[in-house]
Amino acid sequence: MRRVIQRTAGAAILAATLVVGIPAAIALWWVTDRRPDLVEEWLRTPDSGRAVQVVVGMGLVLSVSLLVGWVAARRASASIAGPLESLVETAERLGEADAPIRPLATGIAEVDRISEVLARADSRLARAMATERSFASDASHQLRTPLTALLMRIDEIAQTDDLQVAHEEAAIAIAQVERLSAVVDDLLRRRRAGPEGALPEVSIDSVIAGLQREWQPAFETARRSVRVHGERGLMVRATPVAVTEVLSTLIENALVHGRGTVDVQARRSGPSVVVEVRDEGTGVPATIAPHIFERSVSSAQEGTGVGLALARDLAESCGGRLDLVSMRPATFALFLSEARGGRSAVR
Repeated sequence: MRRVIQRTAGAAILAATLVVGIPAAIALWWVTDRRPDLVEEWLRTPDSGRAVQVVVGMGLVLSVSLLVGWVAARRASASIAGPLESLVETAERLGEADAPIRPLATGIAEVDRISEVLARADSRLARAMATERSFASDASHQLRTPLTALLMRIDEIAQTDDLQVAHEEAAIAIAQVERLSAVVDDLLRRRRAGPEGALPEVSIDSVIAGLQREWQPAFETARRSVRVHGERGLMVRATPVAVTEVLSTLIENALVHGRGTVDVQARRSGPSVVVEVRDEGTGVPATIAPHIFERSVSSAQEGTGVGLALARDLAESCGGRLDLVSMRPATFALFLSEARGGRSAVR
């Protein structure tokens, strides 16, 4: 691009110089050749060699003008080509994740405005790509749990000869399919516009009871159990899918990374409802604890992956929060706003 601008500017200056210089040189030669008396009179000397000096002088003037024009063309082209090349490089980096695009400050208003537009487009594109990656990661994790539970139920049906057991397992499998459909609807809603309107009321009892049925086969296989206690009749403001996914993630982590009985307790705490999940394992290492809710955090002892990060995001999407309240034993607490109408009793 720089060479094209240089050639164009140089050619224009050269053409302008030749258009003016050549006729002037021809006219001077003609006068010198045909009317030397006029030239001699003008020069106030009879020396005929002065005509040659005049021609040489004109040639030097033309040469200097060409040289000056060329230098000016190069400098002018450099002042334009440099910003344009930077603009091209900026456009080529559009959408790259290594570094955000910064607006240029070239002093050329048009180039600076274009660079600002590119910087804004790069920022929007980066956010869109991050959202897509996060959505894909979240979707794969949220869909994995109900699919795993559904597979376990189908496997139970395939292995039993008892028609009653098959009916019970089929009913639970149908519930898992409905849950899977709800997860898909919730993901699509979040993808399109995020949470809308007032949050519905959700029964903590029903969510925990459903999770008990879902995870019972896995805990029986591991020869472990889940103990549920605390206050009953608690209602919270949240989406059923979010509460189910958060607690399911905590129970799954306790099953995979913990030991002994998994304790699930629901209780009030001021205006909030708290659901705590703990196990009897060795707990969370001190090196992992500060980063346990970050995506892709793992170690030889713990493998949190995207699960806890997504669980915290889901809790926050409902106006709640998810905290690690104790490292040993590992105890996670889900805080949600209580809905009016909840009943108090001891389980």
